[in-house]
Amino acid sequence: MIVTLIVAWIVFTILWKLLKTTVSNALTIAAILVLLNISFGITPQDIWHQITQFAQSLSQIQGSK
Repeated sequence: MIVTLIVAWIVFTILWKLLKTTVSNALTIAAILVLLNISFGITPQDIWHQITQFAQSLSQIQGSK
């Protein structure tokens, strides 16, 4: 019984840290997107478009080797 509680507590602690990190990263990314939008007029769609173009370029480079 005690071992089960200890294992459950360890799993809970790991999941809690993971959740805190995920929320922190999401808020950081959201803040960066808002600042880019306000400062330069760059929308999240513009950023996503650039990311997909970059991924396509990488796949084309890798495919030509």
